[in-house]
This record gives sequence, structure tokens and C-alpha cells, in this order.
Amino acid sequence: MPVVRFDVMWPDATVMKCQSPSTVIRNFLHEGQLVSLPEFLKISELGLSAASERVREKYGFACSAAIDQLEIILAKATDFQGWEAAVVQVIRMD
Repeated sequence: MPVVRFDVMWPDATVMKCQSPSTVIRNFLHEGQLVSLPEFLKISELGLSAASERVREKYGFACSAAIDQLEIILAKATDFQGWEAAVVQVIRMD
């Protein structure tokens, strides 16, 4: 399956390099997209879960890398608890 790499800019302007094991993530995230932190977490969970499921459909097992990526995103998001109006931007997808 083709891997999709994407970079996100967190509310503190740090950039995180991420990846999805499936192009299905493009149905959820788009380059230039700017969303609230809670919405980004929701979208990331939906997109990476869908990507993991695509792997399951093709190979018979879920993709642990997609779940690991989601856990990394969720862990980083804890840095911004209490930030009002925190937003995340998808700055690159390829």
C-alpha cells in the first residue's frame, strides 16, 4: 500500500512529521487544512483508523504503524491542554 507522509504544525509552531499506511487519509486531511485541536484529533483518529482497516482488508491484520502514529499525535496534543483556541495546520502531504 502506498504510504502518505504528512506534516502538521502544532499550536506552538512545532512541526511533526507523520505518516499513514494508506491513501485513505486523504479523505480526512488536506494540505493547508487549519482546524481546531479537538477537531484535528477526531479527524486523525478517523483517518488513521480507516487506514489501519484498509491494511486489514488487504493483508488480514491491522496496521500497528497507523495506531502508533495516532498514539504519538494524541501524546503531543497533551502539551496543549488548556490552550484556548488551539489550532493545528496540515502543512504538507505527499
